[in-house]
Amino acid sequence: MNGEKSIAMGAAFGAAVGAVIGALTGDIGPWIGVCIALGAGIGLTIGKQARKDSPDP
Repeated sequence: MNGEKSIAMGAAFGAAVGAVIGALTGDIGPWIGVCIALGAGIGLTIGKQARKDSPDP
């Protein structure tokens, strides 16, 4: 998985988690923002790890 794709996947997962937490707590705005940021950070880390583990062409 390339870097951009993993960041997008992390941000999308974060948006979904943020929406669920926000709906449960009744304050959706901050949760979506926080979870998108965390998801993008996790996606960035996963993308860097995948690039480090893959052999160079």
